[in-house]
Amino acid sequence: MRALAERLGSGTATLYRHFGNRAELVAQVVDHMFDLVELDDREPASASWQQSLTVVAHAVFRALGRHGNAARLPAEQIPVGPHAMGLRGRCVAVLPKAGFEGSLATRAYVTLARYVCGLAIQLNHENGAGGRRNEVSVAALRGVDPAQLPVADSIREALSVPVEEVFSFGLDLILTGLGAFRDGG
Repeated sequence: MRALAERLGSGTATLYRHFGNRAELVAQVVDHMFDLVELDDREPASASWQQSLTVVAHAVFRALGRHGNAARLPAEQIPVGPHAMGLRGRCVAVLPKAGFEGSLATRAYVTLARYVCGLAIQLNHENGAGGRRNEVSVAALRGVDPAQLPVADSIREALSVPVEEVFSFGLDLILTGLGAFRDGG
């Protein structure tokens, strides 16, 4: 709190007049980020549950991706502010209508939310590295068993795929898997 107050050109006491502690401040910052999620509320009534969740997941991913290191904050504590709860409610409301019963709907939402948050953190890590992708250096491969070099090449290839592409691909996999799980397959 002292470092933040200093950065804002304020006193710590001023911050404590507005927030009881760091957790309260973080909760407000996180809820503000969720308030900035841009959703098109004109989603067609005929949209499938997968389409509805895809719209929200991409919007949250973009919003968290715009906020640098703050993207990791929702991972520190469960967001319970009004904007976060509104987004959560929008997602959770879709699932029972699509045949996801009670705890399965909750687990489906939590899986999706953690996936979105995790990849947003990865996106911000890459953006903070000046846009450089994680790289497997030649030096790191010294001493690797030659039989393992194809594995190292596949890692190098995987790390060159932009996080945005990984996000879309993984989101499709999760939603397809959730549908199959719901259907007993």
